[in-house]
Amino acid sequence: MKKDTCFFISDAHFGLPVSGGGKDRERHFYEFIDSVMGRMDTLVILGDFFDFWIEYSTVIRTDYFDILFKLRQLTQSGVKIHYLAGNHDFALGPFFKNKMNASVYLNTLQTEIQGKKIYMYHGDGLIRADVGYRILKKILRNPLNQKLYKMLIHPDIGIQFGTLCSHVSKKHNRTRYLSSEKIQEYRSCARKKLRDGRYDIVFYGHTHAAELTIFPEGIYCNTGAWLSKYTYATMCDGEVKLFEYQPGTGSVELEPNVLK
Repeated sequence: MKKDTCFFISDAHFGLPVSGGGKDRERHFYEFIDSVMGRMDTLVILGDFFDFWIEYSTVIRTDYFDILFKLRQLTQSGVKIHYLAGNHDFALGPFFKNKMNASVYLNTLQTEIQGKKIYMYHGDGLIRADVGYRILKKILRNPLNQKLYKMLIHPDIGIQFGTLCSHVSKKHNRTRYLSSEKIQEYRSCARKKLRDGRYDIVFYGHTHAAELTIFPEGIYCNTGAWLSKYTYATMCDGEVKLFEYQPGTGSVELEPNVLK
């Protein structure tokens, strides 16, 4: 089978313990990947794949082993992986490039896929309400600060502390990012990006609200969250589609919004 499809996924937050929907998201991710291996040419991870990631030079979290092994299988089979950092996996280092053969982007990715000009960004710090976060982001992503954190704090403590902070942040922000006002603001940001004429398609994650919106100027796709809804997007022959993976039955295509 010809590998001709690019897949987009975000916000799995692997490592975050949840109950109810999403509890088995890791197992369902493996099932999903196995089901599309024959078609997958490229996998784009639009951030927050892990709920907390900080990269010590000789230490990898043991509870991430199976997920990393699955990603390694993908690259060994010829699938290209592009990994954009999110606000929870911001401290990506050389591991994914050197050991996983993946391309890593700490901010945005602007590229051409299947003849379409695409702009991709996780989406953190994008809207007006994120002023405080944008300041914090500069501190957290500062290479010197990250180096000092890893030098001065033992991995067992550093990972545990970072994970705790990540969980607290997720609980605090859970409802804020799902408000209709915030979702509309992300949509407006995407449309503004499309209107400048340089891009045909804009991809964001971060909001945990999946949508495929077709504007006269181009297409905006938010991949939603594998954390709870198992949503993802595909692109084949230049056409973007949005899906919800339903374990045991397969994927259901979600209807796009067409706006004037």
